[in-house]
Amino acid sequence: QVQLVESGGGLVQPGGSLRLSCAASGSILIINDMGWYRQAPGKGRELVASVTSRGSTNSADSVKGRFTISRDNAKNTLYLQMNSLKPEDTAVYYCHADLLLYEGRRGDYWGQGTQVTVSS
Repeated sequence: QVQLVESGGGLVQPGGSLRLSCAASGSILIINDMGWYRQAPGKGRELVASVTSRGSTNSADSVKGRFTISRDNAKNTLYLQMNSLKPEDTAVYYCHADLLLYEGRRGDYWGQGTQVTVSS
């Protein structure tokens, strides 16, 4: 069974920092693109940042210069360093991975989500 387990969310004051982690486990042969998405109350899910298997990154304009995505392929783990957090960053953050499994199936997998709240 494949799992993506996120950690690192919480409550932080405006201007503060958090680091999210997402550990992938299970019968994974190859991890292709990985990314972080978020969904604020009453809004749709949006891409925050993504990273390819070779390390090329992409991020939403709203987080450029504040958030950094990275991955450790040896640990099958994805990270999101979030600095200078703003109240509008408040959302549930989801980890996503494009996985190829040992049994030959390939698909999109999601974590359960971790809440990030930015408030004074």
